[in-house]
Amino acid sequence: MRLGYDLTIEQVQKLTMTPELIQAIQILQYNSQELEEFVSKELMENPLLEQTRQEEPDEERSREEQDDTIDFEELREKIMEAGYDDISYAQWKEKPSDDQVMTFDQYTSKEETLSDHLMMQLGLSRLDDLDMKIGRFLIDALDDNGYLTMEIPQVCQVFGTDEEEVEKVLKVIQSFDPVGIGARDLKECLLIQLDEVEDDFPKESIRYIICNYLKELGDNHIQEISRNTGLTAKQVQAVADFIRTLDPKPGRAFSSGEQLKYVIPDVIVEEVDGGFELVTNDESEPHLTVSQYYLDMARDNKADEEVQKYLSDKYKSALWLIKSIDQRKQTIYNVAKAVVERQMDFLRKGEKYLTPMTLKQIADEVGVHESTVSRSINGKYIETPRGVYELRYFFSSGVGSREGTGVSSNSIKKMIKEIISGEDAKEPMSDQGIMDILRSRGIDISRRTVAKYRESMNIPSSSKRRRY
Repeated sequence: MRLGYDLTIEQVQKLTMTPELIQAIQILQYNSQELEEFVSKELMENPLLEQTRQEEPDEERSREEQDDTIDFEELREKIMEAGYDDISYAQWKEKPSDDQVMTFDQYTSKEETLSDHLMMQLGLSRLDDLDMKIGRFLIDALDDNGYLTMEIPQVCQVFGTDEEEVEKVLKVIQSFDPVGIGARDLKECLLIQLDEVEDDFPKESIRYIICNYLKELGDNHIQEISRNTGLTAKQVQAVADFIRTLDPKPGRAFSSGEQLKYVIPDVIVEEVDGGFELVTNDESEPHLTVSQYYLDMARDNKADEEVQKYLSDKYKSALWLIKSIDQRKQTIYNVAKAVVERQMDFLRKGEKYLTPMTLKQIADEVGVHESTVSRSINGKYIETPRGVYELRYFFSSGVGSREGTGVSSNSIKKMIKEIISGEDAKEPMSDQGIMDILRSRGIDISRRTVAKYRESMNIPSSSKRRRY
């Protein structure tokens, strides 16, 4: 065996992911909000990038709009002739920009958080300095649902006081709106709300069931509670119905303080003359261009190699970003178009008529890889005459039917929900019974699959749906 160094030439074929290709893949994967954030960052880092707005050219403006255009110089002369000074005029001589125009959104207040709501009430309470500090601490220790997340002894250690003092302040907070706030568990939350009810209810029976049979009540073991309490099944059912009117999460009605993210559809399906047309939503994507100012700078500074290289790199980066965004738009459109063509029955008749569809089917039709289709539908939304859906919603497995065409799992879920909504509450439908109904409709489905679909929709079993 000979050891040594040799210089050899060999030909190797491999795929290399360039930074530009990686960026294009990332841009395709971004949803509308993520793309907007990414572009905002690029605008800060690349001076050659400019964001433009799509506006109608001046020649397309109607004659009426042109006639209504204000001649500011003529108006100024009339004002000066009337004897007014030039101060107020100067404030509105220039047309306000879009950022300066006052809109309704600028007058609306920010969403009130649970902490804001409780702190306001705490400020109106007559507590001394120490109790006020304890109150603020307790409010800060509440979670988004309004439950206290700290133990009383821990609070006592922070302020060097006894449990009686902390409990006194906690009782004050528990008297605030919304009712049930500041509880340490579900049981205490329900009892606080029960104490505030002024109607003539059998509170003692309700209190006893909350304290001793809350789990059994959640499992709908009405007969068991009836045997142990001496109440009739009908009375226990009435108690259960009342308890369900109480709010187990009183804090959730308030904002968490996080900024809301609104769904912006990437494509829109419009019904035209009995058919459907697909258009892209231009508002969902930024419109970028290259700054002419910096292009002129590059032309005027040919002698400065460092400036030339910097502007050249930024120019290439800007062009690639614009190209990647355009490619993203076209890819999403192509995928959405293929989806719409396969889901015409859904658009005409509703959710029960969804067609089973896989990534591979759309990938083969569009001529791209399955991973590209996956990135194109994840977090991307389509607006249809039946509502706004994530594109991924239309991709679902199916079960066989007697016609041999298959039925989408989402369609079957819709059918199961309708069957359960029309059942007799005193004799709810079992999974076996639902399976028999679906099979009578020509859908080849098992009882286990019915149970899986039912659970995915958070619908309890027949024993828990039974009413007395």
